Amino acid sequence: LDSADINEIKELCKTNLIDGITTNPSLIAKSGGNILDVIKEICGLVRGPVSAEVTATDHKAMMMEAEKLLNLAENVTIKVPLTSDGLLTCKELSKNNVSVNVTLCFSASQAILAAKAGATFISPFVGRLDDIGQSGLDLIYDIVEIYNNYNYKTQVLVASIRGVNHVIESAKIGADVVTIPTKTFKEMFNHPLTDKGLKAFLSDWQDTGQSIL
Repeated sequence: LDSADINEIKELCKTNLIDGITTNPSLIAKSGGNILDVIKEICGLVRGPVSAEVTATDHKAMMMEAEKLLNLAENVTIKVPLTSDGLLTCKELSKNNVSVNVTLCFSASQAILAAKAGATFISPFVGRLDDIGQSGLDLIYDIVEIYNNYNYKTQVLVASIRGVNHVIESAKIGADVVTIPTKTFKEMFNHPLTDKGLKAFLSDWQDTGQSIL
């Protein structure tokens, strides 16, 4: 789930379908909370990885922020931008078995560098590429193919999801993870024929006058 809204996360974790959480500075700002408090609370709600993004832009400061974020909980994944300093930070953290999510990926060449730096996850942004007339899903296909060619362990985490179709197509391509906005996650449950069928079943059942309980 792509969210820093504690109430949303609590609600959707009840489905037992949430494997982890991704956050970013924009989502943290939108939540109105302190980043350290928000991340710590989210980590207590889910068992899977929780991506907490550094806000520094130079390697030394990134490492200091990463250390502080890692002290919050065992399931923190450090999120760094796909810059030279970000990949240097990724390389150093991954050497110490720290889970790292490299974000803001917009090309296959960037994804190759992230894998070489030992990233646990690479986050290509499909929606933002679509917004400028490029195909975000083509990028996912390219990254999955390249990673499979060389048996890279980095998992492809599809981000900037715009709708249910992005989720489906990413799964068909073979992406490892998709991080989904709350609205899109809820839409995945819905289909008009499901609603129509359920309504008919309930109507027919009511006519029998029976009760299972």
